[in-house]
Amino acid sequence: MKQSATADAKFMREALGLARRGEGLTRPNPPVGAIVVKNGRTIGRGWHRKAGGPHAEIHALRQAGTQARGGTLYVTLEPCSTTGRTPPCTDAILAAGIRRVVFALKDPNPRHAGRAAVLLRRAGIDVVSGVEQESARELLQPFTQWITTGHPWLTLKLAQTLDGRIADAGGVSRWITSAPARSWVQELRRRSDGILVGAGTVLADDPSLLPRPDRGRRPWRIVVDSRGRCPRTARIFSDEAADRTILATTRRCPKTHQLALERRGVSVWILPATRKGRVDLRALSARLGQAGMLRVLCEGGGELAGEWLRVNRANELILFIAPKILGGTGFPAIAGPGWRLAAAPIWRWSLLQRVGDDLMVRLVRGS
Repeated sequence: MKQSATADAKFMREALGLARRGEGLTRPNPPVGAIVVKNGRTIGRGWHRKAGGPHAEIHALRQAGTQARGGTLYVTLEPCSTTGRTPPCTDAILAAGIRRVVFALKDPNPRHAGRAAVLLRRAGIDVVSGVEQESARELLQPFTQWITTGHPWLTLKLAQTLDGRIADAGGVSRWITSAPARSWVQELRRRSDGILVGAGTVLADDPSLLPRPDRGRRPWRIVVDSRGRCPRTARIFSDEAADRTILATTRRCPKTHQLALERRGVSVWILPATRKGRVDLRALSARLGQAGMLRVLCEGGGELAGEWLRVNRANELILFIAPKILGGTGFPAIAGPGWRLAAAPIWRWSLLQRVGDDLMVRLVRGS
C-alpha cells in the first residue's frame, strides 16, 4: 500500500535516528539507518555498526524476516549496488521481496550515484528519493566531503568567553564553560574519527582526549607538534590508548623521540613543513583522509584554529560561549595575524542553542 508523504517523512526520521547510533563507528563507511515497514508498522530496524559488517538494510531485512515481502524499506542513503567488503544491498532487497524503497539521499559517490535506483526500478520496485533530504545531508556531510575530496570534515571546537578568550593571561582555561557544555563535547568526540590538538594544548593541559564514556568508540588522537616538544610522559603517549595516537610532525622532530614513541605504539607521521617550520595542515588533512577518517574534531588551541582557517580547511565551527569576560591579555580563540575586514572568512549560522549556562553556536563555512 502506498504511503503518504507524511508517513514517509515520519518513518525516514526513525531511520535517521538509527543512523546516528553509528556515528564514530563506521569509518570509512557512512552512518546509515534503515527500517522495514508493512501495513503502517515497523517490522525491522537496523543501522550500520562497523565497516566490513552488514549494512543497515541487511540488519533491518534480517529482523523483518519473511514478513518483509511486499513491504517498504526506508533507508537514509541510496542502497549500495556494487560488491565491496559485503555483497550489494540491492541483491538482498530483491531477494526479500520488498515492493517499495524510499531513501533520503542519493549516493554522493559519483561512480555509484543513482545506480541503485535504476536497478531497483528495472526490477519493478517503486523507488522514492529525497525524503528528509536536508537532515540526511547534514548527517552525511563528513562522508560526502571525504568521498568527493579525499579530505575529512574538520570541526573547530572552541570554549570561549564573551570576549573571545579561551584562557586567561596565565594560560588557565579550566573551566571556562559549564559541565553541560563539557558533556556536549564528549558527544562530539564520540561522533568523531579523530580528535586533534596542538602541542601547546598538550603541554598546558595534558588531556586524554578520549570520549567519556566511550560507548564503543575508539577515535584516533592526533597531536600537531612540528618539533617534538610534547614529552613522552604526556597522557596521549603513555596511557592505554597510546596505539590510537598519531604524532603529526616534521623532520625537525628528533629521531630518538620518534623511535621512543613508535615503540609505545604511537604512529609518527613525518609531514611537509611550511616556510615557518610548522606542519603543513593541507598535507595533514590529506593524510587524515587517506587514513579513512571522515570527521575530525580540532579542540585547540587558538594558534592551531587560526592556521586551519588560514588554509581554508575547516568546515564547521562549534563555539561554546560562556557568560564571562576576561579581557586584557587573555588567550584569543583565533590567534595569529588575522585578516583585513574585506578578506575576513565568512561563516553561515546553523544553530544557536542554550547549553547549561552557556550558548552553543554552530556555523558552517560560507561560499
